[in-house]
Amino acid sequence: MSNEAQLTTMEMHAADALLTEQDVVFNKPSHWQLAKTDLIDGALRWRIWFMLAYQDIKLRYRRSLLGPFWLTISMAITVYSMGYLYAHLFHAELSHYYPFLVAGMLSWSLLSTIVTELTEGWTAFDSFIKQVKLPYSLYMHRIACRNLLIFFHNVLVMIPVYLIFFHEVRINLNTLLVIPGLIAIYLNTILYGLALSMIGARFRDISQIIKSFVGVIFFVTPVMWTPDLLGSKKYLVDLNPFYAFIELIRQPLLGGTPTLKNILVVTLATLFGAFIGLKLFTRYRARIIYWI
Repeated sequence: MSNEAQLTTMEMHAADALLTEQDVVFNKPSHWQLAKTDLIDGALRWRIWFMLAYQDIKLRYRRSLLGPFWLTISMAITVYSMGYLYAHLFHAELSHYYPFLVAGMLSWSLLSTIVTELTEGWTAFDSFIKQVKLPYSLYMHRIACRNLLIFFHNVLVMIPVYLIFFHEVRINLNTLLVIPGLIAIYLNTILYGLALSMIGARFRDISQIIKSFVGVIFFVTPVMWTPDLLGSKKYLVDLNPFYAFIELIRQPLLGGTPTLKNILVVTLATLFGAFIGLKLFTRYRARIIYWI
């Protein structure tokens, strides 16, 4: 083969290689496309995260006689004892305060557990993530589903409240509003979970900081005390997003409806969670495996 023919062949191979490299570059999915695919796949694989959530609860109470209903018993002992005590401390009428506290503690238990678990949303399952290729968002659904299952166990503590204080609290059509409230909490768990799990994986101290922060939030949020105790400064309560999310569950359980302020605060919190969660997840999703 002549030198001219060899040069022509080399040029053709070089051109093919250049075209192949360009195809790879131009066809490479963007960070947003990868993040969107992860979110869609995570939601569609509901059988997996539901099974994992159920298995988490089952393993926690294996070999026990009552199983997950120990969660209900523990919650009942806590709220029933606190209700009688704090009603006297706050000089509140028992028939009003008791249902308020029980429903509030149910809501707070759901929210606080979700927040603290989300800070370890990926690090808690690091061995599973490294061995099985699944969407990262699937683990957010796992945490949300697990805590909702626990909530449905705990909500049984409201039955004695309905029976004893039936003149003040009763089940009606407003009680069905707890369903959209739980949906809103579920959605925010996914959105804020992407951000909190990302930050928690990158900075391990954040988990402890947030757990301490949640403990402080409990005392500044109307869970054990009513907003009326603030008097003219009652407006400060409406700025607390934890209070708004609690009211989404508490008011329907008491037969009432959340206020427009509560709904507005939850809507704004959801939009902010969507912005920060999707932004961080889109930009740093590829680094998660290196951080856990």
